Amino acid sequence: MQVRSILPGLAWASVYRAAYLPKDVFAGIVLTAILVPAGIGYAEAAGLPGIVGLYATILPLLAYAVLGPSRILVLGPDSSLIPIIAAAVVPLAAGDDARKVTLAALLALIVGIVVAAAGLARLGFLTDLLSAPVRIGYLNGIAIIVGIGQLPKLFGFSVSGDSMVEEARAFVEGVVNGETVTAALAIGIASLVLILLVRRWRPHVPGIFIAVVGATVISAALDLEASGVKVVGTLPTGLPPLSIPLVSLGDVLALIPAALGIALVAATDTSVLSRTFAIRRHEEVDSDRELIALGGANFATGLFSGMPVSSSASRTPVAEAAGAQTQLTGVVGALAIASLLVFFPGLLAALPQSVLAAVVISAALTLVDIPFMVRLWRIGSGEFWLALASFLGVAFVGVIQGVFLAVGLSLVAFIRRAWSPHDAVLGRADGVKGYHDLTFYPEARQVPGLLLYRFDAPLFFANADVFRARLRERIKDAGQPIRWVVVAAEPITDVDTTAASMLDDLVEELDGREITLAFAELKDPVRERLRRYGALERVPDAHIFPTVGTAVSGYLHETGQAWHDWEEMPDERGAERP
Repeated sequence: MQVRSILPGLAWASVYRAAYLPKDVFAGIVLTAILVPAGIGYAEAAGLPGIVGLYATILPLLAYAVLGPSRILVLGPDSSLIPIIAAAVVPLAAGDDARKVTLAALLALIVGIVVAAAGLARLGFLTDLLSAPVRIGYLNGIAIIVGIGQLPKLFGFSVSGDSMVEEARAFVEGVVNGETVTAALAIGIASLVLILLVRRWRPHVPGIFIAVVGATVISAALDLEASGVKVVGTLPTGLPPLSIPLVSLGDVLALIPAALGIALVAATDTSVLSRTFAIRRHEEVDSDRELIALGGANFATGLFSGMPVSSSASRTPVAEAAGAQTQLTGVVGALAIASLLVFFPGLLAALPQSVLAAVVISAALTLVDIPFMVRLWRIGSGEFWLALASFLGVAFVGVIQGVFLAVGLSLVAFIRRAWSPHDAVLGRADGVKGYHDLTFYPEARQVPGLLLYRFDAPLFFANADVFRARLRERIKDAGQPIRWVVVAAEPITDVDTTAASMLDDLVEELDGREITLAFAELKDPVRERLRRYGALERVPDAHIFPTVGTAVSGYLHETGQAWHDWEEMPDERGAERP
C-alpha cells in the first residue's frame, strides 16, 4: 500500500478492466493528433526547436502515468509557460540552438526539483497564492504576449524583439514593408478559423487534427514551400537521449527566478485543473501528490532534452471527451509520438509554420477571460484593479517579473483584507435566533450597558492596533455607558504574540475605565495559544463564555441589569414562548 501511495499509477493498473482498453487506446490516438502539433508549436513559440516540444510530451505522459493521482489529467508543454521559458532561455542562449535546448532542459530539471520538493514538504496550499482575479489578469497578459509573438509566423515571416512592444512594432513594420507571405497567411488564417469554429460548434471534434492534416496535404500537393511558405521539415529520427545538462553555476542561478515562476504557475494550473476534473468525475485527488507527480514529470523531461511542462486545460478535455478511462490514454499517446519519431519522422514535413502559429494562437485565446474582467468592473470590486495591474505587469513589465508581481498583489490583497476586516456591533432582533450585525439588522436591540463586538479576522501584528482602535470607537459611539465588552471571537481563528500583548494592554485600559472585557465563542486552539503566551491572565475563566447567549446571561447575572429577551416575552395568546 505504501508503494501504491507513492506510485498512484500502480493503483489504477492493478484494478484495470478489459473494457477500458479500447476506450483508452482510441482516446490515446485522438489525443496524439493534438499533442504533436501542440508540442511542436509551443516549443517553437518558446524559441526552441520543435522537436523539444515532442520530447517534452513523451516523457511527462509516461512519468505522470506512474506518479499522477488523476486518472485522465494530461501533461505537456503549455501556452501559459511559453513566454516565461522564452524570456529565461533565449537571452542566455545568444542564438545558439544547442545551448537553447540545454538551458530549457536545465530549466525543467530545476522546476521539477522545486515542485517535487514542495509536494514532499506538503506545501500544496501554496498553489493558492494566486487569487482568481490576479490569476485571470496574469493569463490575459500571457495570451496577449503569445498572440503578438505568433502573428509574424502566421503572416509568414519572422521578427525579433526583447519585449512585447518591440515585437508588435517589428510585426507592423514587416507588414508595411511587404514581408507577408500570402499563401502562408491564407492557410494559417483558414486553419485558425477552422479550429475556432469547430471548438465553438463541435467541441468534441478534434479541430486541430483536421486543420493540421488538411494543411499538410494541401501544402504537399501545392508545394507551398516553393512559394516561400516555411514548413516544419523532417523531424530528427529517434528517441531523445538521456543526458544531464552541462552548464555553469551562473546559468543555474540565472534560471532560478524563471524556474520559481514556472513552478508556481504550473503547480497552480495543475492543482485547479486536477480538482476540477476530480469533482466532475466524483474522484478525489491530493494536491501534494499532484505536485510530486508534476515535479517528477518535469525532472524526467529535463533528463531527456525537454522543456518545462504543466497540465493542459485544452488537451485534458479532449482525452475525456474521447472516452479516456485511465492514464493508459497518455501512455498510448506517448508511444504513438515515439513511433512517429522512429518510423515516420517526415510525416509532417510539409506542415506550414503558419498553421502551428494558428494552433498556438487558438490555445492562447483560451486563456483570455474578458467576461470575468467585465464582471469585476460592474460589481465595483477593487479586485478589478488587482487583475488589471497583474495584466499590465505581465504584458509590459516582463513575464517573469509579472509572475512575482501577481503573487505580490495576491498577498497584498490578503494582508489588506486581514488588516482592515469587517467588524460589527451585535444586537438581538425580535423573531430571529442569535445576535446579529446592527448594520444589517438596524432594528435589533442592544442590552443596556453591554457591547457585543465582533472582529472578522485572525488577530496578528498587522491588525492588532486596528482592533483596539475600532473597539475604542465602538465604545465611544455606543450612546450609553458601557459596563461590559464581550468579544464574539468565533471569526478569530489565530492570534500572535503582538495581538496577545495588545489584548493584555486592552484589559488594563478597560479596567481603568471600569469596563469588563469578556470573550464568547473563543476557539480552543486560540485560547490555548493565548495561555502559552501568558495572555489574558486578568480575564477569569468565568468571563470566557461558550456562546454569545451565555455571555449575555452572565452579564445580566453579575450586574443585575434588567433585560427581556423576545423569546421570554408572552406570545399573542399570552403564553410564554417555548
